[in-house]
Amino acid sequence: MARDAVHLPLDTDSLATAIQALGFSTLRVNSKASDRHTYLLRPDFGRRLNDESRKHLQSLKSATPIDFAIVVADGLSSLAIQRHAVPLLSELHKCIPESWNVGSVVIAKQARVALADEVGESMGARMVAILIGERPGLSSPDSLGIYLTYAPKVGCSDADRNCISNVRPEGLQYAMATKKLIWLAKEAMHRQLSGVALKDESDAQEVGTQFAQRLHDS
Repeated sequence: MARDAVHLPLDTDSLATAIQALGFSTLRVNSKASDRHTYLLRPDFGRRLNDESRKHLQSLKSATPIDFAIVVADGLSSLAIQRHAVPLLSELHKCIPESWNVGSVVIAKQARVALADEVGESMGARMVAILIGERPGLSSPDSLGIYLTYAPKVGCSDADRNCISNVRPEGLQYAMATKKLIWLAKEAMHRQLSGVALKDESDAQEVGTQFAQRLHDS
């Protein structure tokens, strides 16, 4: 099952249709890995856009900055994306602040996490979140991960990103994952940073809010 998840191709047509039905526009890009075999052998190719995709995104760069770019990528489990990306985006669509310019959702094939850095940089985005299929485990071939980067650019490291992992109904459910992502994104925007310098305190804030409400109601 895990091996199948790694090699299963991403159905970008059905994915784009479903994402558009939520109210997002979409764009499609490819990494420098032209096929799955190359993707698995050359992780560095999966971290960079091919020339055509990079030039296309740069040509669409607007004078109005994108606040929050979203990338949906196959990663090591397109199964996770096919199952969970659309319901997660449905939750996200309801929670993104109206004042934020989101732009088109970018659907990426043969992608690694770092590809989002070049996507965000090419689009001139203030921050970027990538929804990507995680490496399948023995008990979970369809786990989705989210990585948030403020001021994305080629050369960012894992220390520059915040990660939310194991997003699926049997793990971290869509609504909770969305709350965490939006909290982190708002804090990233406010503090102008992400990664190890931005600790996820969304759970503590939630507990504090509930406690304050109980005091108010008592």
